[in-house]
Amino acid sequence: MGVQLLLLEVLCRAVGLSMVGWLTGLVFAVATWAVLTVAVRRSWTLTFGPANRVTLARTILVGGVTAMVADSFGRHVPVTVLIAFAAVALVLDGVDGKVARHTGTATPLGARFDMEVDAFLILVLCIHLALPLGAWVLAIGLMRYAFVAASWALPWLRGALPHSMARKTVAALQGVVLVVAGAGILPRASAAAAVAVALALLVWSFGRDVAWLWRERAGAATVPAVRARQVPAWSVTSRRAAPDR
Repeated sequence: MGVQLLLLEVLCRAVGLSMVGWLTGLVFAVATWAVLTVAVRRSWTLTFGPANRVTLARTILVGGVTAMVADSFGRHVPVTVLIAFAAVALVLDGVDGKVARHTGTATPLGARFDMEVDAFLILVLCIHLALPLGAWVLAIGLMRYAFVAASWALPWLRGALPHSMARKTVAALQGVVLVVAGAGILPRASAAAAVAVALALLVWSFGRDVAWLWRERAGAATVPAVRARQVPAWSVTSRRAAPDR
């Protein structure tokens, strides 16, 4: 919380962050602190670990990006600083996992923490691009949250997915494309085309995972049905051995 507030104060002095941006960053910091505190207590984690501290540093950068994006709706915000923060946060995404594996501190909490930070950063970058490119860009940032919401009604969507390098590549590509498009170094048409391709790949990735989970659900439902139709061997034997009445 203290470091996040310090970063917001630095942004106030360096780029003239307004009260809207500062309050948005404050809300982000309080929400992150509250959710993370509850998650740590529920996981019975004895130590936060070095990998989670790297993810926490990424979270603070995402808080800065969130504050600047909120501020950009009312005035001009230096895109260079915004994109720099987002780029560093994306680069550090490949660091926390390596630190966790190297130190033997990988935990389900750390993996979920890392995933949620990634998802929120992608959503904020989509909001940043929604004005110049259109609201359709928000589909990239909202897709993961829509999947989670659907899993509340369809429990089979909560099944464990197998490791997939294609899924990881598509996920990493979203951040890279959004950062490049948000930097303003491409013409608007080219940026829109790149984001559209990223969206198409994301739809394909989610669609493939949903299809896999559906097949697993169908297979799991078939096994009990087949077992129910099978007559136990002991019952057949007993009937044959029993005398006629």
